[in-house]
Amino acid sequence: MEKKTPLYQWHESHGGKIVPFAGYLLPVQYESGVIAEHNAVRGQAGLFDVSHMGEFVIKGPEALANLQQILTNDFTNMTIGRVRYTLMCNDSGGVVDDLVVCKMEEDRYLLVVNAANREKDAAWIQAHLGTDGVSFEDISDTIAQIALQGPASPAILESLSKTIPQKYYTLIEKGNVAGIDCIVSRTGYTGETGFEMYCPAEKAVALWEKLLEAGKVAGGPGLIPCGLGARDTLRLEASMPLYGHEMNDTVNPFEAGLSFAVKMTKPDFIGKSALAGKETPARLRVGLRITGRGIAREESDVLYQGKTVGSTTSGTFCPWLKEARAMALVDASIARPGTAVEVDVRGRKIEAEVCALPFYTKEKK
Repeated sequence: MEKKTPLYQWHESHGGKIVPFAGYLLPVQYESGVIAEHNAVRGQAGLFDVSHMGEFVIKGPEALANLQQILTNDFTNMTIGRVRYTLMCNDSGGVVDDLVVCKMEEDRYLLVVNAANREKDAAWIQAHLGTDGVSFEDISDTIAQIALQGPASPAILESLSKTIPQKYYTLIEKGNVAGIDCIVSRTGYTGETGFEMYCPAEKAVALWEKLLEAGKVAGGPGLIPCGLGARDTLRLEASMPLYGHEMNDTVNPFEAGLSFAVKMTKPDFIGKSALAGKETPARLRVGLRITGRGIAREESDVLYQGKTVGSTTSGTFCPWLKEARAMALVDASIARPGTAVEVDVRGRKIEAEVCALPFYTKEKK
């Protein structure tokens, strides 16, 4: 049976179209629709319930040493209040999950993992933790996570809070928004300026409603609630990888274009030996601009001169760019921008061309 986030009743009573996702019942969209929600985030701001994400606490004098061994990035130079993207690999170098690590104190870290992988990740981490000097706790069910995203988000948050992180990928643990104590993190999954707030589950509705009230702007869309549909189109338009699509247990970080999060100079980490020598992979994650008519969805063959050279991992119509785009894993030999390819969508071949990633950045808006 699917779980419900603390905001479930609010979504249901305010026109959210509820669907099962990652073991939860969540709104895929509201009455305004995915395109309106997507463009609201690009132009103003949108509010997302991401309480389905998993949160773990790892602490103790050996916490850092364990993170160094289990995760691919390097945390030795991380200061309190910083957030860092990383991967967790298996012994063969495939990706168990991608996640962010937040340093709360010298010996205490918050890990935020993908909802669909929560149980798998918890089991993997616990199986590989040392036996002394470190502890693990899954606090996911006690926390609600709300994401405020879009260019208007700083102004909206400033009207409610004096605890606002100023730099990307930083957080304030003892934050307060509209009188509600919460962690405030300058992070997001939309390609826009934004914040993610972690508050006690019982405070979620109050925080959500106060944010929406503060976001009302006369003569414009202001701040509107957004669902999973817009979250996916936004992340794809910004070319952000999604676990289970651009990466999985059989795709390594170099193939997924995530080498920045893998520090091969570390003494060791799970998967390092398998990744050694694979820094220049035979297949790569690339962008595709659909030049023909149609939309390339996931798991469609990519063809070059009639030969299958890979497959799409995600694809959709990008509302802000007003054209169809896709990401794909293809042979490195054809990964040059401008290369003409075809995508086989259920037996119909659609023309496309390889293009640079990311498709969209707020700086190029």
